Amino acid sequence: MTDILIIEDDSELGQLVRDFMKKEGFSAELCSSAEEALVLLKGGSFRLILLDVMLPAMNGYETCTEIRKTQDIPILMMSAQTDEDSKLLGYETGADDYIDKPFSVKVLTAKVRALMKRKSPSESGKVISSCGITLDTASRRVTLGGRELRLNAKEFELLQYLMEHEGKAVGKEELFNAVWGADCFTEPSTVSVHIRWLREKIEHDPNSPQLIQTVWKVGYRFGDGS
Repeated sequence: MTDILIIEDDSELGQLVRDFMKKEGFSAELCSSAEEALVLLKGGSFRLILLDVMLPAMNGYETCTEIRKTQDIPILMMSAQTDEDSKLLGYETGADDYIDKPFSVKVLTAKVRALMKRKSPSESGKVISSCGITLDTASRRVTLGGRELRLNAKEFELLQYLMEHEGKAVGKEELFNAVWGADCFTEPSTVSVHIRWLREKIEHDPNSPQLIQTVWKVGYRFGDGS
């Protein structure tokens, strides 16, 4: 298994990142397009992906969406597009974290280490069922009333954590630390954004949620609130 797959069309930057990652003790492979990366992912195994947004042909968002169809590997997006909408789109398509260009290689390394540390081996055969929702941690499938839902990686992990603590008021900081990690550089406000996306997928009326309820000044609680 190779530690890192770097998808970057700027050859100079890509080689710089690859060489630095190797200097830090990681094994790394570099490719310059999404198409090449998807071939490598089919034939090899990687612990983490560094994904540039502005790629030729298929861009980083499209690439992230394609990868998420089959793999739950951590994805760290790299982009010069630093506006909020671009970052939210990255998370919505399945990215685990986002780093602005130009970036410090030390900060990049810290993000890589944080993502790898949080990624634990997948649980085998654990199934959680409640309120019409069934979540399978082995296959990472979620069904609602027998209909399969398409959740991104963070939506899945948020739902899993909330279902494992059904009936308990879970603080936003606790959710952030559990899903993103206490040493993650992502903004904690991303919890609220992902909860909104999750509600849109599991609630009958996202504007009047019954399954993921807001607990004033605390966070959220999973359970049938009807």
